[in-house]
Amino acid sequence: MAGVSTYRSYPNPSDDYNSINALDIEKPLYDSIIVVTDRRLLDKQIRDNINQFSEVKGIIAHAQRSRDLRNALESGKKIIITTIFKFPFILDEISEMADKKFAILIDEAHSSQGGSVSDDMNKALGVQGDSADEADNSSDNEVEDNQDKIIKAIEARKMQGHVSYFGFTATPKDSTLEKFGIKQTDGSFEPFDLYSMKQAIQEGFILDVIANYTTFKSYYQIQKTIKDDPKFDTNKAQKALKAYVEHTEQTINTKAAIMLDHFMDNIYGKNRLNGHAKGMVVTQNIPMAIRYYQALTKHLKEKGNPFKILIAFSGSKKVDGIEYTEPTMNGFEESKTKDKFDTDEYRLLVVANKYLTGFDQPKLTAMYVDKKLKGVQAVQTLSRLNRSAPKYGKKTEDLFVLDFYNTTSDIKAAFDRYYTATTLSEATDINVLHEIKDNLDSKGVYETHEVIEYADLFFGNEPMDVLEPKIDVFADRFNDTLNLADETKIEFKMQAKQFVKLYGRIAAIIPFNMVDWERLYWALKPLIPKLNVKTTEDKAIDDLLDSVNLNTYAIERTTLGQKITLTDDAGELTPSNSNPIGVYDPETTEDVLDKIIEDFNKHWFENWHATPEEQRFKLVNLVKRIQEHRDFEYKYNNIEDEQARNMEFTNMVREIVVSDRRKEVDFYRKFVGDKNFQMAFMHSLRMLVDREAGEKR
Repeated sequence: MAGVSTYRSYPNPSDDYNSINALDIEKPLYDSIIVVTDRRLLDKQIRDNINQFSEVKGIIAHAQRSRDLRNALESGKKIIITTIFKFPFILDEISEMADKKFAILIDEAHSSQGGSVSDDMNKALGVQGDSADEADNSSDNEVEDNQDKIIKAIEARKMQGHVSYFGFTATPKDSTLEKFGIKQTDGSFEPFDLYSMKQAIQEGFILDVIANYTTFKSYYQIQKTIKDDPKFDTNKAQKALKAYVEHTEQTINTKAAIMLDHFMDNIYGKNRLNGHAKGMVVTQNIPMAIRYYQALTKHLKEKGNPFKILIAFSGSKKVDGIEYTEPTMNGFEESKTKDKFDTDEYRLLVVANKYLTGFDQPKLTAMYVDKKLKGVQAVQTLSRLNRSAPKYGKKTEDLFVLDFYNTTSDIKAAFDRYYTATTLSEATDINVLHEIKDNLDSKGVYETHEVIEYADLFFGNEPMDVLEPKIDVFADRFNDTLNLADETKIEFKMQAKQFVKLYGRIAAIIPFNMVDWERLYWALKPLIPKLNVKTTEDKAIDDLLDSVNLNTYAIERTTLGQKITLTDDAGELTPSNSNPIGVYDPETTEDVLDKIIEDFNKHWFENWHATPEEQRFKLVNLVKRIQEHRDFEYKYNNIEDEQARNMEFTNMVREIVVSDRRKEVDFYRKFVGDKNFQMAFMHSLRMLVDREAGEKR
């Protein structure tokens, strides 16, 4: 991904550059250049690229293990490639290297520099501060107390004077610009150097991923399945119902069919990229990714399995009572997914969050999005398609995005901020940390002396079996003992996360040390995962979802192959987390289930070409006519061949729709003119037919 390059160096103020002699000029500016990524996937890609253009043998080292990294530094390797996660393991071994000069090249700096991982890097490359000899000059081996250790930890976070930092990113976050950018006289921050997205597209280094953008809009109608009419929180119920209909089998099956048909007709069937083109399906979460994978696999089987589909997600997930992992679904270990996907055997990859950043697969030409994308995430995700691939003849015309969630205006707003240049309006107001800490302290989850005691143990390198019981005391108070209100629990956890994120980000750049902040930071990090915030309303929402069914689902294409045009104006970011996060608690209103369903259907179905009643009548009428069709029993209801059933059902529906074309002109035009609408409509109709047939049995 091309884009912003930000840089900041910290030379020794005592150096007099005018007095540097000829011998000094001949010396390398840096003892070692360390190329750092925050993902193993990027690590391999960068290693391969650098090895390609290296003409001098023996100067490049790849640190696959912590020992490799230490050996490479000690032996003076000129270029060392590693991941940021290896730095914590060698802090002690290379602390004496603070007298050497390093250049650190950080790829995808927007993610690598978000917090504690960058602190580990700073510690490793200069943990001893101004002089490595300070300890030798101290009085009679004076024992270092825990407060000294805390101060050292804070100092170690800060960027070191013997290190130059180069951060590369196309999508800088506010924290990236504040940490690496050049501060202007008005307090704003700008990148040191810029190679813009616009320029990269114009020069052919990347492709324009939003030049062929198609969007869809979904329509949902639900019905009640119980006789009672209980009350629920109106706002939460509407959000829960929207999530419910998006995750139903009917919805996912319909969208999956549209995706696969498009890929077969426009990518695979057109032999794009000389027959090597691939696609990615981007979903909201892991359960949805699993359901999409299952739906796509089923539809692909009906087409004869011309290729295979992969799924990528981390860890394990239970869906419908079954435990799933990436290896068990794909049939091989997780480390092989990237290489397997590179082969022609596999053409589609289903993901939730994995592979959305840093994944370099130049054969990707199509993306199918069913996930809210905004801001930097939209740019990073869609940019998986932008890799140029001259060897395959890849062109902008080969790229397709089908988006089932976002509008073109959403995507334009996201890309506009990064198209030409991106700046930060002002520095983060760190005073908000005082306010957040006061709020957290006041809840009684921990006492100040307990945090100090925990910090003493932590910086005294006590083992986890000593530390964890201390954190468990805090967690037990939060979860049970204090009987905190649901809103208080939610706010505490939100602000704890905010404190950890904000302090971890600014600790490297603030000019002073805050011992209390550092102590609390290390206490909150292990505490946050132990805080349970499931509320009593969550159970009510579960009851709500057990009381409804998706009755009708339809889909409409709203734009077709639109080129999204971006503006040349520079984008401006503002510091995030400028105020303590609180729970927005509007006046709670409750409605009976009937009213909630009525309002939901009005919002998500009223813009359909017929009112809900008319549409329902049309569907019911068609169901009845299909059941009365001469071929229904013999050619559909009593056969098991699924492909034959599909074909016969389609023939019956088309025959009925054509016969009604003079009475239903608008519906007929929509049915024959929009393949995606036809597919969604047929799916809803068949679901009703099969449901009634099952009830009669």
